[in-house]
Amino acid sequence: MKIAQIAPLMESVPPRFYGGTERVVSYLTEQLVALGHEVTLFASADSVTSARLVGCATTALRLDPNVVDHIPYYMLMLDKVRRLENEFDILHFHIDYLHFPLFRGLAGRTVTTLHGRQDLPDTRLFLSNSTICPSYRYRRANGANS
Repeated sequence: MKIAQIAPLMESVPPRFYGGTERVVSYLTEQLVALGHEVTLFASADSVTSARLVGCATTALRLDPNVVDHIPYYMLMLDKVRRLENEFDILHFHIDYLHFPLFRGLAGRTVTTLHGRQDLPDTRLFLSNSTICPSYRYRRANGANS
């Protein structure tokens, strides 16, 4: 399969310092490559991977003293993913829910792993919107806790 892994830009993949999400993305990406999948990693350009790397920021944003606002970097990354979407069978997002409105039409080809807390009121407000996140409403209706 052709798989896109879309990672947070705050740390490199794998992280040089702290970065649990980026470490998980690295392990998953490397294992998918080892299994023979064609994997493309969208991450900071200082990331190290055996997958094809699409650099979306020169360095991990947390380590760049010139970066004040992270959102423009994520918007530019999502634009790159959107332009290349037809190259992939699966798009796996690890960037919370920033991509949901932009990729709604590709719901059958997307996977989202939410690495943070999902019990916060603001997060629940977003996830309970059935037009954005139908699987959340389905899971809640069928007894899932989160």
